[in-house]
Amino acid sequence: MYDIARLRIGLANMPRPVLRRVDVRLSTRLDDLHLIFQAAMGWENNHPYRFRTSDSVVYGEIESNRRVEGLRPACKSTLADLCRGLNKNRTFEYIYDFRDKWVHRVKLKAVGESDSDQLYPRLLEAKRRCPPEDCGGPWGYARFLESLRVEGNGDNAKMSVQWVEEFNPELVDTAVLETRMQVLARHIQRKRDRMSRRKK
Repeated sequence: MYDIARLRIGLANMPRPVLRRVDVRLSTRLDDLHLIFQAAMGWENNHPYRFRTSDSVVYGEIESNRRVEGLRPACKSTLADLCRGLNKNRTFEYIYDFRDKWVHRVKLKAVGESDSDQLYPRLLEAKRRCPPEDCGGPWGYARFLESLRVEGNGDNAKMSVQWVEEFNPELVDTAVLETRMQVLARHIQRKRDRMSRRKK
C-alpha cells in the first residue's frame, strides 16, 4: 500500500532555482503540510497560506469571521486530496503570504511505502536559501539581491541591512532545516499516536 509521497517544491519566479525535495505521508493534513513546507523552505510561519490544485480547487484556513467562497478547510483535507489519482508529475501550488505572494510549485515525483524505522516528513534535498520574510515577494527579492551587490551607503545598502545582516542566497543551512523537520516529524507522530489511541 502506497502511503508516502515524494514531492519536489520549487519557489516560482526566482532568479535562480530555490528547491526542496521531501518525503511526506499521503495522510498528512494540509494544515500540517503547511508547517512542513515552512520548515523545509526556512519560512517563519508569519502569514496565511493556501493550496491550489491544477483544477483550481483551493484549500486553506477557514476563519470564523471571514468566509471565502469555495475554500475547503485545510484541517479536514489531506495531501492525498491534492494528489488525487497519485499520477506521477501531478502538480499543485502552495501560496504563502498573500501580500508578497510566494508561489511554490509542487510536483509529485513518486509514491512508495513507508519505512517503519523512518520518521516522516523527511527532508531529502535543499538547494539555495529561502528569501527573507517580508522582502516584497519575488520582485522585492530581486531588488534585495541587487542591493547586496551595491557598495557604499546608498538607499539600497541601507535596505539590505534593514532586512538581514548577512545573506548568501547560494548557501542553505541544511542541518537547521533537517532539525526543524525532525522536530515537526516527532510532533506529527505524537498527534498520529494520540488519534490512533482514541480510535481504539
